[in-house]
Amino acid sequence: MLRKASAKNVIAACGLALLLAACSSDDKPAYVERPVSELYNSAQDLLDAKEYQKSAEAFDEVERQHPYSVWATKATLMSAYAYYQDNKYDDAITALDRFISLHPANPDVPYAYYLKALSYYEQISDVGRDQQMTQHAMDSLDDVIRRFPDSQYARDAKLKKDLTVDHLAGKEMSVGRYYQDRGEYLAAINRFKMVLDKYQTTTHVPEALARLTESYLALGLEGEAKRTASVLGHNFPGSPWYEESYDLLVGDGLNTREGESWWHSTTTALGDWF
Repeated sequence: MLRKASAKNVIAACGLALLLAACSSDDKPAYVERPVSELYNSAQDLLDAKEYQKSAEAFDEVERQHPYSVWATKATLMSAYAYYQDNKYDDAITALDRFISLHPANPDVPYAYYLKALSYYEQISDVGRDQQMTQHAMDSLDDVIRRFPDSQYARDAKLKKDLTVDHLAGKEMSVGRYYQDRGEYLAAINRFKMVLDKYQTTTHVPEALARLTESYLALGLEGEAKRTASVLGHNFPGSPWYEESYDLLVGDGLNTREGESWWHSTTTALGDWF
């Protein structure tokens, strides 16, 4: 009787063990190692099919299963590229930073820096919002230009940096116009001067000079207004901002022949003014 009870207990215990094993196998599939070439090619196929999230995960699996293979190094970069294509920019930047840190001498490092810069660049928001991402983009583009000046990536980075700088200048102009519309002319002047001090090569300079002229006149600082307008007249004679400032100072503002004579005789180059 006792032996029967013991046998039943053993059977029950075995059944419970089998049940737990089955449950465990349902929760977590058994790990199966696959050849590295098979894993990598599968990830590449997913990338070609534009299954970017699945592709990134598959490239990550290459590194997880075969961390010391040459395929793993390439897979890290390809994972970042897949995240970038999927607009998962934070994940892409994290993967790129890891690739650069682990493989600083790899021939693909210039591309990694460039892709990181693009990941910031493509997140630049409109000028009405915070420009922290724009600054990150400019810093990363500078990194590419400084580290790899003779590369194809540096050439494109320079073009994108010009657009980024123009974007930052646009932000300063937006804030300056806001203050000017509210009658806070000193605050507006500081913003417009920031454009002239830091972003002299951007498309916003003519407007900045014209709005400085307006703000100085609003404060009764006619001498400063004349000085600013002279720079505008010398550097941007064909600009509509030139015409507005001319009408403001010579036509409606001063309205004298002496004022018109002053305009044509006192123009100053932008570089000489600062």
